[in-house]
Amino acid sequence: MINRAFVVNKIDDKFISAIQELVIPTINENEVLIKVTYSSVNFKDALSSVGNSGVTRNFPHVTGIDVAGTIQQSNSGKFKEGDEVLVTGYDMGMNSDGGHQSFVKVPDAWVIKKPTDISDKEIMTYGTAGLTAGLSINELLNNGIGVESGEILVTGATGGVGSIAVAILSKLGFNVVAISAKEEKIPFLKELGAKEVILRKDFDVENKKPMVKERFAGIVDTVGGNILTEALKALKYDGVATCCGLTSSFKLNTNVFPFILRGARLIGIDSVECKIEKKLSIWNKLANEFKIDSLENLTTEISLEDLPEAYKTLLDAKAVGRYLVKI
Repeated sequence: MINRAFVVNKIDDKFISAIQELVIPTINENEVLIKVTYSSVNFKDALSSVGNSGVTRNFPHVTGIDVAGTIQQSNSGKFKEGDEVLVTGYDMGMNSDGGHQSFVKVPDAWVIKKPTDISDKEIMTYGTAGLTAGLSINELLNNGIGVESGEILVTGATGGVGSIAVAILSKLGFNVVAISAKEEKIPFLKELGAKEVILRKDFDVENKKPMVKERFAGIVDTVGGNILTEALKALKYDGVATCCGLTSSFKLNTNVFPFILRGARLIGIDSVECKIEKKLSIWNKLANEFKIDSLENLTTEISLEDLPEAYKTLLDAKAVGRYLVKI
């Protein structure tokens, strides 16, 4: 068996990547070895590939924070050889080797049995982005936001999380308003189900008013910064906003009026360390009531050899939809 891997190495102060053949990892107690079928590409992977110390500090390093495949070896009481499984988040692909290789070992505490009615390819088309979108939408639903509540705003809508959120919300019957910087992708967003697309340049404008006219019942924010600030001002009474990203900025310069005069709620979303039971619940929904028919339209399938170009596209903020990595 050959373990082909996309390896990032640090040489002096430079980060060099290449496909290498690595030794298949040896598993310890409470670990499993997964034969990978598919992985995906996320912004964290791109950061890891250029040595971002907030993501990865140990080199050489194999990227890939998502993986789907079959248990090749098990030293765990929870899983047996042949089980179809998936892993997203935790430390995989950050400071432990990730899923951009033929075989990856992980602690059994990170592993989820793949739900029925969904394939490895579909699972990794969703990946961390889909899990994050599902968690965000689930919070809206759990906090009383329904189709009858009004419009839902999705920011960063052409990205991985945003595009999946638009598609799921549309499937559930919501009236979705999308924000994107990519004017040429308006037809793409309309095809996913967005009823209206607002260009970022028209929305990302500082407004000194502490609140504006009520419009949105809910917000799925993937970018942070001033876009989230302005969106919060437009939440309807009892509105709910979820926040999961910072591609615009990690800063949030807001005020308390939407919260104390309109009862607005801002809920943080983390898909990395959330409880395994919560992850499993969302994966089951992604395989069933949240499952979208337009997954193929969201996906560009690539190989390990294509990763450098995909990383560059992500870092240049030019990516649309999801990259699926066939191993």
